[in-house]
Amino acid sequence: MEININSIEEKLGYIFKNKEILIEALTHSSFVNENKMKAYESNERLEFLGDAVLNLVIGEYFYKKYPKDLEGSLSKMRAESVNEKVLYVLSKKLKLGELLRFGKGEIKNGGRNRESTLADALESLIGAIYLDSNFDTIKNIILKLFDKFLKEDNFKSFNIDFKTKFQEQAQKKGLKSEYKLVKEEGPDNDKVFYTELLLEGEVVGFGKGRTKKSSQQDAARDAFSRKGKDFG
Repeated sequence: MEININSIEEKLGYIFKNKEILIEALTHSSFVNENKMKAYESNERLEFLGDAVLNLVIGEYFYKKYPKDLEGSLSKMRAESVNEKVLYVLSKKLKLGELLRFGKGEIKNGGRNRESTLADALESLIGAIYLDSNFDTIKNIILKLFDKFLKEDNFKSFNIDFKTKFQEQAQKKGLKSEYKLVKEEGPDNDKVFYTELLLEGEVVGFGKGRTKKSSQQDAARDAFSRKGKDFG
């Protein structure tokens, strides 16, 4: 598979001097295994580095933004900002799933849309940019990429227990809610569950996830986004 380098560089606003490191960042271990490459030629080492750089940049951001907050509060905000769901959403915006080099088996198993894989790929990309440039450059790219999550505190919405929140609101209003599993897809080791959330028998939310619990959380999140202040 030929990678559209221009496309990702345009989205990032950064031109790689070393194109090989970009290709490495977009190379999944399944591609390496299938093509009998060296294990270190996958993006896993870059993922390790990118994770460290990302935590430093976001940690510094909160340290400066909240000068009176203590370590516990700062750590919590950082963890909420760089968790898998946030990284997944940002990687989808960059369309990383379309650019990654996978083995054929991984593609069949839904690798291009797997949350953990895309989150890891974004960290690999961050590691690659850091090595190709310098700390200030990758810092600016990260803060631009995370801008809306950080400035509007949107990262907090990715860590709310929507299922519990929905149940509490329903009980307050004397309404009956229930979750209905409507579909399962994929092999036993890589299933996707689809769930409907019903309120008084009416479908108010739809979700999907790798577990039944996560699909229910997604359905509750969807219900809140649809009903807004009427149920918030």
